[in-house]
Amino acid sequence: MLKKIGFIGLGTVGKHMAANLTKGNYDLTVFDTHKEIVNELVALGANEASSAAEAAKGRDLVIAIVPEGNELEGLFFGQDGIFSGIDQGTILADMGSHSLEATMRNFDEASKKGLLYLDAPVWGSKDHAANGLLTIIVGGDFSIAGKCREPFSYFGLNTIHVGSVGDATKMKFIVNLVQAELVQVLAEGLVFGDRMGFNAEKILEVLDTRGVASPLFHLKGRAMARNDFTRSLALKYVNEQLHIVMNAARLMGLHLPAAEAAAKVYEEGVAAGWGEEDFSAVFKVLQK
Repeated sequence: MLKKIGFIGLGTVGKHMAANLTKGNYDLTVFDTHKEIVNELVALGANEASSAAEAAKGRDLVIAIVPEGNELEGLFFGQDGIFSGIDQGTILADMGSHSLEATMRNFDEASKKGLLYLDAPVWGSKDHAANGLLTIIVGGDFSIAGKCREPFSYFGLNTIHVGSVGDATKMKFIVNLVQAELVQVLAEGLVFGDRMGFNAEKILEVLDTRGVASPLFHLKGRAMARNDFTRSLALKYVNEQLHIVMNAARLMGLHLPAAEAAAKVYEEGVAAGWGEEDFSAVFKVLQK
């Protein structure tokens, strides 16, 4: 039974995941560089750690959801990072969305330290996280993943095992690719329709009736119609993930023309200062 859990990374999605874990009978210790978010979790019953190393020390399970880049480097490999504090035999569930190179580097280091590593990126928005509706894509030993099903159930509706370490990261590439392209295509449709004299609500009423209907179109389309770009999944992260996907495709000798076109639109959104807004803000790029 996993009782002692360390949680590192209380961002847009992570803070809701950790908040849901406080509803279980767990000894939960959290760490993030943003003190005010840590305080919110402490108020819910979590324990505060002074570093990622402290949050990982003496735990049965350590969950990390950290974006790729300097933050990942410091929180995993730094002097006070996860790997400097975590004990041999601990399960490390890496739930951030990374490049394959970053995932395999984390796995290699975890193996050297005798850890039980799961490649387990999550898919969903902050609302999915808050309501326990995330999808957890898991690569790694099936029996280790099985031990985590109970704590994962507090923030995830679906846990899908897809293969070995690295396979979950690859599957998340597909998710990120399709999701980014769909929202960009929807934004194009709404802008095109507006120029022809249709309001967004009428366009969405039609789209909702047949084959292209989807929860994503419904949710993001209504947000675009209201000009509500409150962050659920940041545009800057979608932009970064698209570039990771295209780099992976290039290494396979694969050309993804729709992804390249979509990436240019997301890049414009970041350049325009909308990177911190929801990725549906690509709508504003197309309106220019």
